[in-house]
Amino acid sequence: MSTFVNTHYRPQYAQSTQQQSTSRLGRTGPTVTDDYERWYTESSHSNRMLLSLRSGIDAEVGWALDRLCRLCDNDQFILSSIPGLADALFEWPEWYALEGHKEKNSMPSVFAADPAASRRRRHALESLFILRNAALNEHNALIISQTGRVAPLISAILQTADVGSDSGVEFALYAIELLHAFSQVLILPAPPSTGTNSLVASLENIAANSSNRTLIVAALLALTDLFGNPANAAHVMPNSPSLQAAIRYLPLFKDPAMVEVCINYLYAHLSHGPSAVAFLHHPEMAAVLKLLVTWLISQQVEEPVTVDIGGTVHTASSSTQTTRDHELTKDELNNLLEKPEPQRCYEWMKTMFVAKADGELTQVDFWNLYKDIFMPYQERFPLLVASDVIKNVNFVFPQAQAMVLQGPSPRFVVRGVDRRRETVTVERFQCHWDRSACTTPPFSSPGSLYDHILEHLKDHESPSSCLWSTCSRGTDSSSSLRSHILTHISNSQPLQKDPSQSDTITLPSEDSPYPIPDPTSRPPPPPRKTEFTYKRPIQDPPHSALTGLLCIRVLFRVSFASEDAAPRVDADHFGFPGVVEEVEGEQVVSSEASRAKEKAGARRGKQAFVGAVKLLESVQIRDDTLMSWIMEMIDASMPATQ
Repeated sequence: MSTFVNTHYRPQYAQSTQQQSTSRLGRTGPTVTDDYERWYTESSHSNRMLLSLRSGIDAEVGWALDRLCRLCDNDQFILSSIPGLADALFEWPEWYALEGHKEKNSMPSVFAADPAASRRRRHALESLFILRNAALNEHNALIISQTGRVAPLISAILQTADVGSDSGVEFALYAIELLHAFSQVLILPAPPSTGTNSLVASLENIAANSSNRTLIVAALLALTDLFGNPANAAHVMPNSPSLQAAIRYLPLFKDPAMVEVCINYLYAHLSHGPSAVAFLHHPEMAAVLKLLVTWLISQQVEEPVTVDIGGTVHTASSSTQTTRDHELTKDELNNLLEKPEPQRCYEWMKTMFVAKADGELTQVDFWNLYKDIFMPYQERFPLLVASDVIKNVNFVFPQAQAMVLQGPSPRFVVRGVDRRRETVTVERFQCHWDRSACTTPPFSSPGSLYDHILEHLKDHESPSSCLWSTCSRGTDSSSSLRSHILTHISNSQPLQKDPSQSDTITLPSEDSPYPIPDPTSRPPPPPRKTEFTYKRPIQDPPHSALTGLLCIRVLFRVSFASEDAAPRVDADHFGFPGVVEEVEGEQVVSSEASRAKEKAGARRGKQAFVGAVKLLESVQIRDDTLMSWIMEMIDASMPATQ
C-alpha cells in the first residue's frame, strides 16, 4: 500500500543560508535544498520534473513523482507555474482507469507481485494523490476542472477500482476527494436511460455497498455537494441506494461524524421539492423523522433551573401542647411524707407554687390543696391547721402576703404566689380513660392502646357510660362499649406517620390558630413546596442538529401544506404564475392521480408528526425563532391526537 493514504508530507524549507558566488547554471543566488532548486521548479516546458514525468522511464517518473508528492502540500504549489504539468499528471491515472486495473500478476508465484506492474500502479496512485492535494488550492482546482478530463477520470476510476483491495480503496478515495474540490460547481449531464455508467451511480454504489467507513463518508459528501446544485436535480431519485444508505447509518449516534454526513445528505435530498414530496411515501419516513428529532434532543446542552412561585409558608408543630397545673408525682409525695412539719409544708409550697407578683389564690384553695394531699396520711403524719399553713407562705415566699379584700362579700386571698404550671405535649395514643386521669405513658400503636383500654374495662364491671376524657355516651353492654371505644382511637388519635412525613402542620396564615375544634373547617393552606424545576438550553445546538431541524421543517411543510391555498387556473380565478392549465384527456387523469398521491403522502406525513409529537415536546432551543418552529409543529400535530 502506498504511504500517502492519510498523511500529507510537509516540505522542509531550506535551513542553510550559505551564499554561493555561482550556481550550476552560472548565475549568482543562494543554494537551497532539494525540491526547490531552480531547474526543478522553473516555469518552462523543459522543466526537469515535467520531462522526467513524460519520459516513460520508471526511475525518472518515480523521481519526479516523489518530489511532486512533497511539493503538492504547499500553498505555493501552482500547477500553472509548470506548463503541461496538469496534463502529464492525468496520464498515469487515465492509464490505470482504462488498462491498469486489468493487469494481473504474470509471475507464476502467488507470493510476489510483478515489479513492473506494481511500479506502474504506484505511478498512477501517486499522480492521483498529487492532483488531489493540489486541488485543495482554489487556483489549482480551477485549472484541473477546466481540463475537461477530471470528471471522466473520476467516473472511470470509481467504476473500475476494486474497493475490496487496499490499492483499490486508495484509488477510489483519492478520486472522490479530488471530486470534492469542485463538486459544488460541477454540472452533470442528463442521466442516461440505464444510469449504470454515470458518476452518481458509482458514488451511490459505493455508499450503499462498501464496508469501508471512509469511502462511505467520502461518497455521501460528494453526493451531498452534487445534489446541492439545483442544476443536478434530475439525478436525485426517490429510492436511490445512497438514500437507503444514509437512512441505514443515521441511527449511529455514537459516530457523530457519520450522523452529520447522513443528515447533510438527507437535507440535500429533501431540498428538491419533488424529492421531498416523494419522500413522504418512503416506508422509513416516520422512523427517519423520529431519528432526526431524537438527534436534535441528544445534542441539547441544558442546565436545571428552579423557580419558587410561592410566598412564606407558616407551619405549626403537629404535636399539641397544653399547659396544666403541676401535680405531685409519686416520688415527690414520698419525699414529703418523710419530712416533719413544718418542714414538710415548706417543701410542699416550693414544689406546688411559684412567686408571681400579680398571682393570687384564695386561702381556702390554698388550704384545700394541702389538706387533699396529706389528709389520707394524717394518722401517721399529723397535719397543720389552716392558719399555720397560711402563715407559712411568708417563710417560703417573702413577697407573698395574706390579705382580705373588702367588698360586698370579703375575699380571703394570698397574693404574690401562683400555681406552678408545666407544658404537656399531647402524645399520640395516649390513654384518656378515667376522665384523663390514667397516668400510663403513651403507647406506640393504636392496637396497644386498645388492649390497654380493655384492661380498664375489666376493672369496671358493666360501666354505664364511657369514661374517655369528657365523653358522656351511655352504653347498654360491654360489647357496645368496646365498639364505641374504637371511635376515640380512630378519630382522636392520629395514625402513625411515615418516616419521611414532616412533623409540622401548614397553616393558612401566620396568625391562624392551631389546633382548632373542627379541623375540617380550616381554610385550605398554601402548598408546602412551591418550587418546580425545569431545564433550559444554555447554547444553540451544533450545526448538524440544526441541519436535522431543517430536514424536519421541510417534511412538516410538505405534509401540512394545503393545495387549496394556492390559486388555480380556472374561470373563477386570475391564474397563478407557473401553473399550467390542465387539458382534457389523459393529462387530466394523470393530474388527478398525482394530486391523489400527494394527498396520500400528506396524510402519511401528518401521521408521522402525530407519532413524533411527544418527542417534539422535549426539544428545547435557545433561539426564539427556531423554537417557534418547534411550537408550530407541535400545535399543528396536536389537534389530530384529540
